[in-house]
Amino acid sequence: MPELEQALAEVAAEMTERSDRGDVATYIPQLGKVDPKKFGIAAVTNDGRIILAGDADQPFSIQSVSKVFTLTLALGKVGDALWQRVGREPSGNPFNSIVQLEHESGIPRNPFINAGAIVVSDILLAGHQPREAIGEILRFVQFLADDNTIIIDREVAASERATGYRNFALANYMKSFGNLDHEPELALGVYFHHCAIAMSCRQLAMAGRFLANGGRNPATGLSVVSTERARRTGALMLTCGHYDGSGDFAFRVGIPGKSGVGGGILGIVPGVASLAVWSPGLNENGNSKLGSIALEKLARMMNWSIFAP
Repeated sequence: MPELEQALAEVAAEMTERSDRGDVATYIPQLGKVDPKKFGIAAVTNDGRIILAGDADQPFSIQSVSKVFTLTLALGKVGDALWQRVGREPSGNPFNSIVQLEHESGIPRNPFINAGAIVVSDILLAGHQPREAIGEILRFVQFLADDNTIIIDREVAASERATGYRNFALANYMKSFGNLDHEPELALGVYFHHCAIAMSCRQLAMAGRFLANGGRNPATGLSVVSTERARRTGALMLTCGHYDGSGDFAFRVGIPGKSGVGGGILGIVPGVASLAVWSPGLNENGNSKLGSIALEKLARMMNWSIFAP
């Protein structure tokens, strides 16, 4: 088994040379401007090592990767009552599909598809103005990453709002079923802004450390969530973190992961490390094409799998 530094460098070098990079998410205009040749990868180990390769220090829009952090916050607020409003099953449909919402009376399949994350945003709004809820989310991510330079890209948030017709449809549909407590535009304001958080691979891997360490920040030893909640979040990432490509990711990579249409993926190797990879080009399911391939190669090289003996 190679050293992690060597493995990361080899994976990054191979990905940088590849020409089959997928397509950037042009339906959000700001994301369509990102250079598809970018590639970065970072690993933060539970024993404190930070290993980087490629464009690992360049910020990008984390998009749906942020749903891991908003779910963590919402569970901290309302606990298991959240599951009365959001399911825990893979969707089997595109991340912005409205089909299942009608069949299942406005209850989203899981918190990682768009509809589910909009409900989570609605939960985080309780007792707050949208600006306050957005600030709480950003401060939580900064706390997890131990980095207060992390920001929300206002141009990306505005671009999402301007073109988010399907998300408005999802929110209005759920409101009609009584599954939003606030007006749809308020919940969507929170949703668009947390998806527009900009982070580098280094920052994102740092923010995921608590999930790789049984709910505790390995640098301080302090608990962020319970061990049980960290395990269950990892289970949701494994089964639902890549939309209707989640099964294939679990099959090929074998670790919990959460993707975003900005081309980022947060990967968790329980007990070992938090990983982040960024390559803006997406595959047919809306997941980073080279990011997925890179994590598959790295997991094979390091024998990382939750299914390994």
